[in-house]
Amino acid sequence: MTLNAPDIARCPLHEINAFDPELLQDPYPYFARLRAEAPVYRDPNTGIVSVSTYELINEVNRQPLVFSNDFAAQLQSGSTGGVDAEEAAILAQGWQVTPTMLTADPPAHTRYRKLSAKAFTYKRVELMADYVARVTHDLIDGFVRDGQCEFKSAFANHLPMTVIADSLGAPRQDMDRFHAWSEAFIVQLGGVSDKAARLEAAAKIVEFQHYFVDIIEAKRRQPTDDIISDLVHADLSEEGDPRKMDHGELLSILQQLLVAGNETTAHSLTAGLYYLISHPDQMARVLADPELIPGFIEETLRFLSPTNNMWRIATRDAEIGGVPVKRGEMILVRYGSANRDGGHFPDPDRFDVARENARSHLAFGAGIHTCIGAPLARKEMGIAFPILLERLKTLRFQDGRNSFRYSPNVLLRGVLELHIAFDPA
Repeated sequence: MTLNAPDIARCPLHEINAFDPELLQDPYPYFARLRAEAPVYRDPNTGIVSVSTYELINEVNRQPLVFSNDFAAQLQSGSTGGVDAEEAAILAQGWQVTPTMLTADPPAHTRYRKLSAKAFTYKRVELMADYVARVTHDLIDGFVRDGQCEFKSAFANHLPMTVIADSLGAPRQDMDRFHAWSEAFIVQLGGVSDKAARLEAAAKIVEFQHYFVDIIEAKRRQPTDDIISDLVHADLSEEGDPRKMDHGELLSILQQLLVAGNETTAHSLTAGLYYLISHPDQMARVLADPELIPGFIEETLRFLSPTNNMWRIATRDAEIGGVPVKRGEMILVRYGSANRDGGHFPDPDRFDVARENARSHLAFGAGIHTCIGAPLARKEMGIAFPILLERLKTLRFQDGRNSFRYSPNVLLRGVLELHIAFDPA
């Protein structure tokens, strides 16, 4: 049943379609109902168990062997219904990827994450500061004289994608292809994609795989100073059995880095400007005191929650908050709801750049599956926003150009476009 916000406030929970694209535009009234009435809610229409409070989501995340991340099959279909024959036939033209980080459990998850974490060490991220600043200035130079732009496509999409592509050792001239492939993976994550969109995404994913297998083989023959070379030559020896990662393992990690290193940061950059322009009092505070920028970034992450929900699967009969959960049931941990939980964040629907506990948000997840790229995302935003606010004066929305609509995606949340105007510094 499709409902508007006033309907959601009074309609029985079982009549609400939690995956309705219109509800996904503003899920927070629904989240509030869940937190108040059923913090652990089994939807009778889908059988999916939602967990919506800050405390209970942390409880789930503290038990990764009970509430598993092994949901790769569900991701492939863009839903919880499995891959159909046509989609499977397209995907068969590529490689079967191996669950590594997002869709793996310990001990495999621990091994792959340890290898991938080398790309995001504190020292490596800190050394990128001047480089990120240069990329930021270069991108702004491309549109600043126009006095206006569509910010997401002109800047937010490009900064994190450029950084991750350069770090991987992939050529910048293929940036448009990287964006297209990233969007294809987002379709798989979406949960509301129709068949035509999934088939198109499957074809793009196979294209991504063939492209990067060629790069993998080139790095195998002649390594360079980049993440792909590091991964290709990483030692996965176990109990005296020396080996390197195969194509399925490498492609799994690369697709996660490509999407995680791009999409969520792009959404957060776009949302940050959106929220500042929408809240002139908060904009004035940040402009008057740049030391508020780190807190503003954390509040943006909390308020948006770019990873709004995430799947888990119960590996055995268990309980969450006293509610029985059966082995094999799909669980949706609702990070976007946890980040608006008034029991942890006072006045949670207010955007406050000076919020004292903003950094305790769950926008990067929690527990062993906390986003591996969180330090890099914070670094990119921490460098980009001061430069943007210095060079783009009197930021405002372009009249009549913005729909302020969000991507219709169950897992990832972000504004589709943001048309802004400004006075060049």
